[in-house]
Amino acid sequence: MDIAQIRTFIAVYETGSFLAAAERVHVTQSTVSIRIKNLENQIGTVLFDRNKQGATPTLSGRHFLKHAIALSRIWDQARLDIGIGEEQETILRIGAQVSLWDGFLLSLLPWMRAHAPEVAIRTETGHSPELTRNLTEYSLDIAVMYRPENRPGFRVRQVLDEEVILVSSADPDRDIFDQEYVYVNWGPEFQGDHALNFPDMNVPRISLDVGTLGIDYLLETPASGYFPKRIAAPLIRSGRLWQVESAPHFTYPAYMVYGEDIDSDLMELILKGVEEITTAMPDLKKPSGQKSA
Repeated sequence: MDIAQIRTFIAVYETGSFLAAAERVHVTQSTVSIRIKNLENQIGTVLFDRNKQGATPTLSGRHFLKHAIALSRIWDQARLDIGIGEEQETILRIGAQVSLWDGFLLSLLPWMRAHAPEVAIRTETGHSPELTRNLTEYSLDIAVMYRPENRPGFRVRQVLDEEVILVSSADPDRDIFDQEYVYVNWGPEFQGDHALNFPDMNVPRISLDVGTLGIDYLLETPASGYFPKRIAAPLIRSGRLWQVESAPHFTYPAYMVYGEDIDSDLMELILKGVEEITTAMPDLKKPSGQKSA
């Protein structure tokens, strides 16, 4: 059984005709007939009743449809996960917490396209525990996160100091906490710092756990909240937000975690790209320290 037979079966089922299926999958009608016959031989049952009106699925054919669709989708996903084009030599799978893509890691993708066009890149988002799990299960090559774990066989490199500041779109002449304050969840460290600095604060009416996307709420509704400076700074300069200078700000390191067996030249290139990005973007804070395993 091959994927061409599966897709031909689906085409015949949906069009009700070997001729129409041939036009859909761009082969001759005789090729469609051969593929369906071979598929029936492999399965051991007839899938279509052929007649002058076309092809009608048998009971077995109707039952097989859901399996054919599932097989086709699995094949497509497998090609997406591991397939590379003729111009690419290898695949690099990068995962990161969602807030680290916006305004930071997304800039690495065009940089890599320019400096390593032979590398195909797959990306994903997640929280530290699942990113770490995917690393250890080898479904990721690199993960960028705030809370890495030291594990045998992996290296940890600090790439960013994340500065989180309080910004607002509310009336600056009033106490911002008397207006709408939005609590944005930036992880356990931020939760502890927030509780320590604002022990008497009532539970905010709105809490967000959507990362940097939450800043859109402030742009639509007069409100205040903590966000990474690299995201908020352009909006502050444009006058759409203002920084609450009297409020405390917090800094959290972000780390890149990767396997020791990753190609050393490729890894050095990636780290060079990250360094160039942090240097070129004034709202990114370069790391003050480095952690290695």
